Amino acid sequence: MTSSKIEMPGEVKADPAALMASLHLLPSPTLNLEIKYTKKSFGKTQVSDEYMHFPTCLSPNELLFEVRFREQCLKNQLAFRVRDQYLGLPNGVITDQEGTSRLRSLKSKDMNRFRINAACKESDGSGVIFINNEWQNSESGRIFPVYNPATGEQICEIQEADKADTDKAVRAARLAFSLGSVWRRMDASERGHLLDKLADLVERDRAILATMESLNSGKPFLQAFYVDLQGVIKTLRYYAGWADKIHGMTIPVDGDYFTFTRHEPIGVCGQIIPWNFPLLMFAWKIAPALCCGNTVVIKPAEQTPLSALYMGALIKEAGFPPGVVNILPGFGPIVGAAIASHVGIDKIAFTGSTEVGKLIQEAAGRSNLKRVTLELGGKSPNIIFADADLDYAVEQAHQGVFFNQGQCCTAGSRIYVEESIYEEFVRRSVERAKRRVVGSPFDPTTEQGPQIDKKQYNKILELIQSGITEGAKLECGGKGLGRKGFFIEPTVFSNVTDDMRIAKEEIFGPVQEILRFKTMDEVIERANNSDFGLVAAVFTNDINKALTVSSAMQAGTVWINCYNALNAQSPFGGFKMSGNGREMGECGLREYSEVKTVTIKIPQKNS
Repeated sequence: MTSSKIEMPGEVKADPAALMASLHLLPSPTLNLEIKYTKKSFGKTQVSDEYMHFPTCLSPNELLFEVRFREQCLKNQLAFRVRDQYLGLPNGVITDQEGTSRLRSLKSKDMNRFRINAACKESDGSGVIFINNEWQNSESGRIFPVYNPATGEQICEIQEADKADTDKAVRAARLAFSLGSVWRRMDASERGHLLDKLADLVERDRAILATMESLNSGKPFLQAFYVDLQGVIKTLRYYAGWADKIHGMTIPVDGDYFTFTRHEPIGVCGQIIPWNFPLLMFAWKIAPALCCGNTVVIKPAEQTPLSALYMGALIKEAGFPPGVVNILPGFGPIVGAAIASHVGIDKIAFTGSTEVGKLIQEAAGRSNLKRVTLELGGKSPNIIFADADLDYAVEQAHQGVFFNQGQCCTAGSRIYVEESIYEEFVRRSVERAKRRVVGSPFDPTTEQGPQIDKKQYNKILELIQSGITEGAKLECGGKGLGRKGFFIEPTVFSNVTDDMRIAKEEIFGPVQEILRFKTMDEVIERANNSDFGLVAAVFTNDINKALTVSSAMQAGTVWINCYNALNAQSPFGGFKMSGNGREMGECGLREYSEVKTVTIKIPQKNS
């Protein structure tokens, strides 16, 4: 494969966080359509390397060159259909009686007509539902559109699942979980092997998935490729390693008894994921559930279902038995509510707003008291002491708010700065925000893409206006950008007080609020004076301050001299109205297993 050579100014960072921080160094690639295509075997199909695999050794330049090509291919797609592992072209798919596909040579003039497509005889031009390892139309026949937030234009249409489809998916999941099934009899080590195989397939199709994430959610491609997809792969591999290491213990009870415990899967797990990290949240949910031996019915957000449906094809290709994973695209009040209240579902996990989390917990209680894990909203404090490295703290605070267009539950949107450095911190923060590049997710210089949809766009602008009305000083930004799509200027407020809406409500957008404080005791009290308790951070060179503040924070995660340092090995979850339960790490396994005590009467006990 050849591509135009592009000279890189300076060093390109290999570390994802460092790379994201230095994106402004990357030039725009020059599109060269004279690409040599190679063929590789993929099951029974010969497919083009261009569509199935980009080597991970590609430099960021070369990768972005390939992505520009792929963006041209994807942006005008007419439909989204997935059938097994096959990818096709409108004029290059040959479907035979066995349902296999092969690709004819691709000419450059066909690039903008590329679509992810299934070689399905019954295709009606819309994406389908994944139940029991099969692609099915919804029972109602309803479809809904999926949009590109960078342009506001429709990408495709997706089959809309409802209660009848939920019933069908739960039946498939219960059958897969029944005693004596292939899944229940499978060795734990083999479950781990399947998760590892899925990670291999995600790594193989990493560029495709990252492109879909960018197209469907608006996040910059480099973030999707280097941060989101890396997190997906690491999560799958982490829980693959745990699969055969989940075990009970023997207990020396009184009397002539032999007692031991078993850690057993809960059963059918309903999972509802958000639109801000579609693929990463998909992995966070299914990986620990499958590791423990559960089966899954998962609903992606209606705004971003594409990568989840693609994962259905990879799950089948990896060899997971039918019914183990079922994917239901649709709307929260319909299919989400059906999952939350279904008596055939034994556990539900939800990531999203606190308001919806309350409804889910209520529905779980009214139905069958299913176990519930909730990862909900946040209004996280980020405390900057005067002895901190100021330039570093400014950059970390900037990324802590603006990363992913501000659409992070962990966003450090309440920035408390010690009074003696307040004015200088504000000045440098404003300078940094003004340098932030807003633009196309596929432009390599872009740091910030669009908000997810018009509703979120309007909500953010309304909260910005409330900050102005209530007396905060708008330092920069504050408006939508006059272009197609849902872009908002990076916005910074100073002179913010704790009683303002922008200091209390989760904005979920590119808005930074900077507050001042005088003493450590004062800032601890103010930081904890919130309904939320997801994360917190403190920047200081004094270890005593750092440990005092971290111990006092009412939050599930506290970062010291860093921000958004998330990883697969560490538990994540909130205090108070930020949710209950924990995801990730060893703690995440406890949310997907039941402990059973078994006691046997024996003739005589010997120690």
